[in-house]
Amino acid sequence: MRSLSGLWRVAELPTTRAGVERAFSYFTAGVRLGTVAQMVPAVQLGAARAPHDAAYLACWGAAALASVAVSVVTLVRRRPLGTTVAVLDFALACALLVLGPLVLAPWDRFGTWTAFQPGYALSVIITAGGVRGLAVWAGGLLAVSLSYVVYLGGDVGSEMTSTAVGNVLTYVVYALVARMFFGYTRRIARDADASRARAAELARREEERRAQVMMHNGVAVMRLLTEQGDDVSRARLVGQAEVELRRMRSYLRGTEGCASDGEGPSAGLVPTVGRVCERFADLNVVASLDLGTGLRIPAAQAEALERALGSVLLNVRVHARAHEVVVHLDATEPEGAWTLTVHDDGVGFDPASVTAGLGLREVVVGELRRRGLGVGIVSAVGEGTTVTVRSRPGPEAGPPGPAQPTVRAAFADAP
Repeated sequence: MRSLSGLWRVAELPTTRAGVERAFSYFTAGVRLGTVAQMVPAVQLGAARAPHDAAYLACWGAAALASVAVSVVTLVRRRPLGTTVAVLDFALACALLVLGPLVLAPWDRFGTWTAFQPGYALSVIITAGGVRGLAVWAGGLLAVSLSYVVYLGGDVGSEMTSTAVGNVLTYVVYALVARMFFGYTRRIARDADASRARAAELARREEERRAQVMMHNGVAVMRLLTEQGDDVSRARLVGQAEVELRRMRSYLRGTEGCASDGEGPSAGLVPTVGRVCERFADLNVVASLDLGTGLRIPAAQAEALERALGSVLLNVRVHARAHEVVVHLDATEPEGAWTLTVHDDGVGFDPASVTAGLGLREVVVGELRRRGLGVGIVSAVGEGTTVTVRSRPGPEAGPPGPAQPTVRAAFADAP
């Protein structure tokens, strides 16, 4: 019963190619059964007035049976007629038109459903618009038009000539309209399917990127834990590993959120930066954050900033061989704009000859820009590296150009 009750819920059909084909089957069945509904009231009068009532009833029964059969077949197949069935359908319509003068009185050929043949032929033409083969459709239309000329039989009075010509033109116009309707709707469905597939692929890539970003710092910390070091440095690494572990668990549970001070939809900028600097005390971090006291930023930005700053300092620890790192926060009143600068006095690198890894490309630049923050990186061999994060995207915050991702030496990714 559930399947029967849902049979006619066209509004609930999916906007896919399969859903469109099923909607076409409903359309086809509606047109063909509607034609039968028009034919039924006139059958008794038509048989009584026909020169050969048995032949008339036989033709009428063939048309009605074919319409019902086509309706059932399309509903069961959930798509319009196939090529073979369409050829047979056209053939029957042509045969009924050719036989029309034999089973109809001359005065009954126009203006009444007693002469059901032209109306039946029109329903065939409309529903055959869904046939994929252009040759079948065009050949069928031509055959029906010629059969209609035979149906007229040369006995059309001058007063009915315009009606006869109009009927032929009606066949052609309805055939073209139906063909365009079927073709355009199928194209919409194809585009919708392609868009969904593209969206799914983009979602998959975004999820893959998020996973890489989420795991990057944790993998780097685990690598450092495998290397030799004093107890103090290992204790700091263990603390960082616990932070990254909590972040990974949050991501895997689908509850990833801002790891800031937990005060609703915004977070304090100074506490966010300060927490990261405390985890890297071994780098001799000089933090000057007083100018940003009281500033709050959206929680999503705070989370991205915390992760990016951690990635920058982690790469400094691994690669820069720096003696000191200066973290400076500047703010502009009353606009509330701020600039965070991280400078190390390490070995630096040549941006023109190196390639950005995942940490710098995605965790730092990519994540911060996606959150609406501006990011700039300046470095030179032997002169250290400066990373600048701004509350408002600056000139350097646009999409990375060909040379933009070429930063690896001092900020290379940990394997």
